[in-house]
Amino acid sequence: MKVKVISRSADEFTRERSQDLQRVYHNYDPNLRPQEKAVEYVRALNAAKLEKIFARPFIGAMDGHIDAVSCMAKNPNYLKGLFSGSMDGDIRLWDIASRRTVCRYPGHQGAVRGLTVSTDGQVLVSCGVDSTVRLWNVPAATLTNSDDSSDNSVEPLATYVWKNAFWAVDHQWDGDLFATAGGQVDIWNPNRSQPVNSFQWGTDTVISVKFNPGEPNVLATSASDRSIVLYDLRMSSPARKVIMRTRTNAISWNPMEPMNFTAANEDCNCYSYDARKLEEAKCVHMGHESAVMDIDYSPTGREFVTGSYDRTIRIFQYNGGRSREIYHTKRMQRVFCVKFTCDASYVISGSDDTNLRLWKAKASEQLGVLHPRERRKHEYHEAVKNRYKHLPEVKRIVRHRHLPRPIYKAAALRRTMIDAEKRKAERRKAHSAPGSIVTVPVRKRRIIKEVE
Repeated sequence: MKVKVISRSADEFTRERSQDLQRVYHNYDPNLRPQEKAVEYVRALNAAKLEKIFARPFIGAMDGHIDAVSCMAKNPNYLKGLFSGSMDGDIRLWDIASRRTVCRYPGHQGAVRGLTVSTDGQVLVSCGVDSTVRLWNVPAATLTNSDDSSDNSVEPLATYVWKNAFWAVDHQWDGDLFATAGGQVDIWNPNRSQPVNSFQWGTDTVISVKFNPGEPNVLATSASDRSIVLYDLRMSSPARKVIMRTRTNAISWNPMEPMNFTAANEDCNCYSYDARKLEEAKCVHMGHESAVMDIDYSPTGREFVTGSYDRTIRIFQYNGGRSREIYHTKRMQRVFCVKFTCDASYVISGSDDTNLRLWKAKASEQLGVLHPRERRKHEYHEAVKNRYKHLPEVKRIVRHRHLPRPIYKAAALRRTMIDAEKRKAERRKAHSAPGSIVTVPVRKRRIIKEVE
């Protein structure tokens, strides 16, 4: 008589140290688990539903301004610091962790239109409609820990008076120069009271300016004549120009792919371009129901946030046509400026109702310290959702977003108008001579021409 005995060595399953991974043996034979896909599908459904249940994106509001918040700036050397400027000329430094004012910068006589911080995080540059550029000293990070810091005010280091109003300002990512936008594009050195260089292509007002994160001498601007212009400081003339059908309100470069930038347009869409190929957009990001006022990329370069006149904030994937998140509150009015924090965990918005609001970049993300078991659970939920995201029920749950009634009605009306235009174009093409009407793709439809 033969007896089969199961034997194993203790060395095969015993850990040498408590920090070692536990050795687990799996038999991947599909015949042993005939219901594996069905069980995982149910887990994906439950994970999608749990994400909706725990979606609480709004963290808190930072109030203190007495007029609409018009612009914001991040401090590249201090994670918790945020600067904001309002329409009444008030500039404040906020501590995001405690959501309170650290310091105030009085001096502007009109709306503050642009804020930027130097590369070393020591100097704040502001400009406004009072035709002045002011340089301010940024207080040390230890100041934010004091209790009586909300009454602190700082005198400007320098004040430059110019001949026209300013609409935007941006500092080089790696350098000492900064650029202002107004009647023309002016390049300033902090040690001089006059611009070191000026660029002008056309006669209309320049409304936004952004330096390239990879090439310090390249910058992009948008103007009220519906143009987007690329400049190179090493050349005496502008480099390239593209004219669109509607105006571009803001531009943001992708920090991880410096050749790409995204433009926030008046026609409710955002357009991603490759600076080397401006005759067509790489991607069209749709979803807003009114003009997109501001845009900012995440430090990871994988997504960006937009703020719109329709009182919502949306987060897009860098190559996605539709937004993955829509944030709104009952009290939030028209959004004029948005920013990603330097750690890509939070989004900050400034709106017409004088408040700055702090949001989570991932609506259902759990704040605080996570135990390894919780982290593994979240990673598993994301994996099963990603595996079954193409199935109708999972896709419906993941994509659904509750919208306020006015925005929902505006979206329905806009969808009706787009469908009507599409039917009209199809009928015109069907009743015309073959080849007489060429269908223009969406990526080229809003571009009039490119000028070099």
